[in-house]
Amino acid sequence: MKPIETDVQKRLKVLKANEYFDDLSGAILKDIAEHMHLREYQRGDVLFWEGDPCDGLHIIEQGSAKIFTLSPQGRQYIIRMLQEGDTFAEVPAFDEGTNPVNVGALELCRVWVIDREKLHELILSHPVFAQKVLNNFGKMLRGMVRMASEMAFYQVTHRLARLIAELPGEKSAPIWTQEQLAARLGTVREVVARSIKELERSGAIKMEERRILIADQEILDQWMQ
Repeated sequence: MKPIETDVQKRLKVLKANEYFDDLSGAILKDIAEHMHLREYQRGDVLFWEGDPCDGLHIIEQGSAKIFTLSPQGRQYIIRMLQEGDTFAEVPAFDEGTNPVNVGALELCRVWVIDREKLHELILSHPVFAQKVLNNFGKMLRGMVRMASEMAFYQVTHRLARLIAELPGEKSAPIWTQEQLAARLGTVREVVARSIKELERSGAIKMEERRILIADQEILDQWMQ
């Protein structure tokens, strides 16, 4: 990890573009800007491990990363892929606990960190900010419930179809490997490879330069049911 020097104007620009802070006044943003810093990570670096103390709210400025957990046997499960502009580490930043997950850089990453103490001050003094935090916690909880339901009730091919529908289609988006897809779906690479072939044969998807593309949305929708 390497700290990066930044000026106040750059910090303010980041805050104004983030949904947590975009409604706050200029004076408040300037105060927050004094309590945030930028870090750079290389591909493969771990930003933090499960159980580590939390520094604060993280915002990805550049690159991509993954939130993941590990089984006692070392098997990886990817909870979420992070892109530029995404925030993470909200739970430990606000509940004062340790990090409940691991986060690793998938490529060169620059990540902003806003100090946890300043966030606690904002919660107490600005109800609009507190409401945004609650709303985002609600979204995360709903997402986790949906993931648990899919693991319980859907086969891998159906879960893969649902995941493909959520993946960004831009060419600049990172390419998911079969190992990463398997980790995200809670299975193994061989099962994902068979599911990809099954979706290809049905005409739902096609492969182009190792990237999964939707070939027929209607057929993919049928797999998602």
